[in-house]
Amino acid sequence: MLNGLWLGFFIVAAVSAMAQWLIGGNAGIFAAMVESIFAMAKLSVEVMVLLFGTLTLWLGFLRIAEKAGIVDWLAKALGPLFLRLMPEVPPGHPAIGLITLNFAANGLGLDNAATPIGLKAMKALQELNPSNTIASNAQILFLVLNASSLTLLPVTIFMYRAQQGAPDPTLVFLPILLATSCSTLVGLLSVAFMQRLRLWDPVVLAYLIPGALALGGFMALLATLSATALAGLSSILGNLTLFGLIMLFLLIGALRKVKVYEAFIEGAKEGFDVAKNLLPYLVAMLCAIGVLRASGALDFGLDGIRHLVEWAGWDTRFVDALPTAMVKPFSGSAARAMLIETMQTSGVDSFPALVAATIQGSTETTFYVLAVYFGAVGIQRARHAVGCALLAELAGVIGAIFVCYWFFG
Repeated sequence: MLNGLWLGFFIVAAVSAMAQWLIGGNAGIFAAMVESIFAMAKLSVEVMVLLFGTLTLWLGFLRIAEKAGIVDWLAKALGPLFLRLMPEVPPGHPAIGLITLNFAANGLGLDNAATPIGLKAMKALQELNPSNTIASNAQILFLVLNASSLTLLPVTIFMYRAQQGAPDPTLVFLPILLATSCSTLVGLLSVAFMQRLRLWDPVVLAYLIPGALALGGFMALLATLSATALAGLSSILGNLTLFGLIMLFLLIGALRKVKVYEAFIEGAKEGFDVAKNLLPYLVAMLCAIGVLRASGALDFGLDGIRHLVEWAGWDTRFVDALPTAMVKPFSGSAARAMLIETMQTSGVDSFPALVAATIQGSTETTFYVLAVYFGAVGIQRARHAVGCALLAELAGVIGAIFVCYWFFG
């Protein structure tokens, strides 16, 4: 899948460049494309330096949380809910703890670090699966919730914005929180419909209703604020939550007699190992997208969409953010590259860049997750997993666009 996508970028770019040369007489197009390749290779290394630090930092703190028992506590707290949503998983099964840890890593926006944990969780669920090739209900629910990208603290998005010179990297905190809530809610409801889960069960409602009321009340409060106030509140809450979470991990770890420094180093080493494997993918995708942009093909496609949006009488500013949404279901590295390219082309705090960052933080690489997670355990028949995951993806994109118009429009 990624092979075809990557090769397709270069083929489309080559066709576009030939057309510009032979029809438009633009002989300098090839020089621009070659220059773009080297510029994007340099940018990949610059982004990678900060990504090393971000993943190393947060996996270090996540290891402190794990050793302090915070993850186990979350698993126990969510146990009654998982018992209703995944009735085939016995109480106290190792899969519950792994699922919780995976959700914690996703919640912190550590998508690359969450993958190894998610694979372990999927293998634990496969031990309970009566079929070797057909996905179980529990596996489908776990995968769809994973693909819905429940991101409570998108630190990697903050990192990309900081690397591109954003004066306030956490500006998109609240938009991502609201958009990812849309995708997760749609993912949960779609799976519940297909699996006939009893969401009206008193225990399930005891978890969902307070959360829904809190989110609804929060959105009602936000509706009373101006766009300037919304942006300011997003910045304050983003930074406060970020630092508050660090202090929570450290204080609970210290109270539990955890050697916090040693635990941090242990987790940080894992983060370094995860990060160093990402550079080849980042170079490959950024260079391919740079060539696509330099050839004029990407602008040509966006202009076509822009004309359709204008014909419908809608605002067109979100169109420049759509490349991130289009490639996100297939490749996280391609979506990251599209996001960074949009920030560089339009400006890090431009409306398209803010929409692209929100889309990146509230959607997931659906087909990649399906291929990797189900492929790791030999699942060949995904049943309703694909449809439910893509529905959640669509909800995340639409939610991101609407929320950004609310906050920054």
